[in-house]
Amino acid sequence: MPHAQRNQMSNSSSITQFLLLAFADTRELQLLHFWLFLGIYLAALLGNGLIIITIACDHHLHTPMYFFLLNLSLLDLGSISTTVPKSTANSLWDTTSISYSGCVAQVFMFLYFISAEYSFLTIMSYDRYVAICKPLHYGTLLGTRACVHMAAAAWGAGFLNALLHTANTFSLPLCQGNAVEQFFCEIPHILKLSCSHSHVGESGYLGVSAALAFGSFVFIVVSYVQIFRAVLRIPSEQGRHKAFSTCLPHLAVVSLFVSTAMFANLKSPSISFPILDLVVSLLYSVVPPTLNPLIYSLRNQQLKDAASKLMAGFFKHH
Repeated sequence: MPHAQRNQMSNSSSITQFLLLAFADTRELQLLHFWLFLGIYLAALLGNGLIIITIACDHHLHTPMYFFLLNLSLLDLGSISTTVPKSTANSLWDTTSISYSGCVAQVFMFLYFISAEYSFLTIMSYDRYVAICKPLHYGTLLGTRACVHMAAAAWGAGFLNALLHTANTFSLPLCQGNAVEQFFCEIPHILKLSCSHSHVGESGYLGVSAALAFGSFVFIVVSYVQIFRAVLRIPSEQGRHKAFSTCLPHLAVVSLFVSTAMFANLKSPSISFPILDLVVSLLYSVVPPTLNPLIYSLRNQQLKDAASKLMAGFFKHH
């Protein structure tokens, strides 16, 4: 990079845009990326949208478990809509730029949705734990008021976490150019652009967030261990199978989400291979929102019946 250009970017006020990582440099591969990402996005939109509409329209599904699932689907829609459409549009128009304010908004919104989603995954493990291990107390521990309070706390905590990290990240002076080596604005990659040592504070904040996330993960694992112990005591083979088939996929999604998100945000900047960073980010930002509807609905007969009833009614009226 020429010296004059580097000087011009030496303070962050002069950066008006960031350059995102291009998935491909040939036109054919760019268009392939466009269609692939568009397909993934539409699948996530359709799956999560169907869950939201089905739960909202069917009063039989107005229970704590489905209330939390509806929130999870809203957050999945939000998180995938923050990252994928911009990357898809960039591939279509053969550009890599994102405006400074667009990048700030992307960091904030993505963190907001991801943090709140993690809180809901934690709450959902607690919901399953109470339902299977303390069924007689379910009505009191997860009454309407308790569910609303838990949901409000999850959305609120996500907002505060996103606000703290975004404000902290973008208050740092950036003097290493404006190329973000990722397909969306991700904090570790923006920290790499900051002047040396000035990003230690934000790395510390990321560490605290990771510690809290790990605490939640331990809570989730303990909940599932208790659930599995209770399930193994169920005398009927069918009952055991049903409980396992709902809990194991939940645990798989949570594990994938947590391990990849923590790896992306906590690994040392020296271990940086563009292809590895890309795969890890795809695993926690794109895969869960697309797979969650399949995992939470295909294994759930009640939800499948309600969705097919809703669609049958819709087509009959049209």
